[in-house]
Amino acid sequence: MKRSRLLGVALASIALSVGALGAAQAADPLKMAFVYVGPVGDGGWTFAHDLGRKAMEKALGSKVSTSFVENVPESGDAERVIRDLATKGNTIILTTSFGYMDSTLKVAKSFPKVEFYHATGFKSASNVTIYNSRMYEPAYLAGIIAGHMSKTGKLGFVASFPIPEVVRNINAYTMGARSVNSKITTKVVWVSTWYDPSKERQAAEALIGQGADVLLQNTDSSATLQTAQDKGVYAFGWDSDMAAYAPKAHLASAIETWGGYYTKLAEAALAGKPLKQTVWGGIREGMNDLVNVNPVIPETARKIVAAKKAEIAGGMQVFTGPIMGQDGSVKVAAGKSLTDKEIDSVNWYVEGVEGQLPGQK
Repeated sequence: MKRSRLLGVALASIALSVGALGAAQAADPLKMAFVYVGPVGDGGWTFAHDLGRKAMEKALGSKVSTSFVENVPESGDAERVIRDLATKGNTIILTTSFGYMDSTLKVAKSFPKVEFYHATGFKSASNVTIYNSRMYEPAYLAGIIAGHMSKTGKLGFVASFPIPEVVRNINAYTMGARSVNSKITTKVVWVSTWYDPSKERQAAEALIGQGADVLLQNTDSSATLQTAQDKGVYAFGWDSDMAAYAPKAHLASAIETWGGYYTKLAEAALAGKPLKQTVWGGIREGMNDLVNVNPVIPETARKIVAAKKAEIAGGMQVFTGPIMGQDGSVKVAAGKSLTDKEIDSVNWYVEGVEGQLPGQK
């Protein structure tokens, strides 16, 4: 009888230990790693993603454990970094720049149990999901403001790489401006980098030297905005709110908001149902916005921008015809809208953009 009681106590003790171990294992946080193309302090693209990471951590607390690697070149180094993060037991790896696409796909084949999320690309796999923000929407709104604020009728755009993601933003900016003044033109300078404050500044100076008095950029630092302030013209923030960097020149900032998506993504993984569908969100989905609109902008213009933003939030498509190409041809007929596939493969300039798109004859 005594032995029986002792055996029962021992078994109960073992059960409690096993239960405690199971509870500890169940409480293990979801390990997530981010790969950044620039420094977290760039004030733009990478900063916006890191704000999203922090917002997710705040929302989910100890349920998640995150890490990041910054300043990762879009080269063979990217594959090495991504592979290293996968070997360290991260369940989710987020590669946050277009140039990481092929490296992400290559590493994903070797780690089928890891979920990879790639920002702005166009190739996916069973464990590689694409997510993006429709930044052409706030670019269009910025164009409306630029159309009201430009005195020379010449706008400037500091561009990174001639890929659809950038070309469509140039087009949207120009279309917004020409909805106010049909004679406005946009000059473009390509810098062949996402983040190089020196090159961005040189490009901005070149545009201003050619008469551009309102600038926008698809690069990651605040150099364009700061150069605008130094030269006495206007510009916009991009990816993050950049007003603090050059308040006299800042007209508004086209921002991305990743916190909501990252939180939803993590919650789905914790529930055992990882998100697999491509996400391309905009103002309607709360994934981007135009913020901190400068009161120096005429009230009439601010009201137009607010009304147009509401229309976009309600489903209005920016790339709706009639849209004329730079060569005078009809690119989008009246009443028609580009499909997402067409928007994601734009390789032509709209009417009003000057110069030749790199790679075209």
